[in-house]
Amino acid sequence: MDINVERGKPLLPQLNKYKVYYLMLLPIIAWYIVFCYAPMGGILVAFENYDPFKGFFKSQWIGFHWFTYLFTSLDFGRALRNTLLINLYSWIFAFPAPIILALLLNECRHVAFKRIVQTVSYLPHFISWAITAGLLVTLLSPSSGIVNQVMKLIGIEPIYFMAESSYTRTIIVASSIWKGVGWGSILYLASLTGINPELYEAARLDGASKWRQVWHITLPGMSNIIVMQLLFMLTSLIDVGFEQAYTIVNKATYETG
Repeated sequence: MDINVERGKPLLPQLNKYKVYYLMLLPIIAWYIVFCYAPMGGILVAFENYDPFKGFFKSQWIGFHWFTYLFTSLDFGRALRNTLLINLYSWIFAFPAPIILALLLNECRHVAFKRIVQTVSYLPHFISWAITAGLLVTLLSPSSGIVNQVMKLIGIEPIYFMAESSYTRTIIVASSIWKGVGWGSILYLASLTGINPELYEAARLDGASKWRQVWHITLPGMSNIIVMQLLFMLTSLIDVGFEQAYTIVNKATYETG
């Protein structure tokens, strides 16, 4: 049903005709106004020496003082460089991960195994970054961590991963993949259900290999979702995520984290 406003016709009769559908949009519009647009007034704080007892309009106005303080800070360049590099590594390694998982699950014909993998891969999404950081500290501990225990068995000296700046970006990206790969694959799995099965049948009759079917049918069928997710990642170009950085990065790893 097309409920778009038609040009050249009176507006009110058209709105009245589909009023039920437009009324259904009101809660969504109200949510965006209350939680997205109204709080934007708080941007005023960035130009003030804000005092909560005086409020927005009576606090001292200092203009671009805080912006000057930020951009001239000795840590600004390092923070910007690390953020851009971590996001670049995320695009290279974290972005394709849920796509690959979705493709593998789509090809899995053992239903029970597929359900188990989906459930296990979804669970990390619901674990907070505070708990995730605790797990990382335990797993990567130089004395009792399972990673270093395995390294000892093969003759490699233990490494204090959480205090070595050279491993910080790897830990951040790897933990992001572990935490989000299952949840991120949901959209891609949903898009795969919209691909016509007859396309695969025709491809098999033409002698197309499994790889050719994925390349010429599956990936094009997922292209809209892939582009949309990539655009969402671009919007967070200079944002790694406060909780993740705050719980994983420490003073010993500030140089790269």
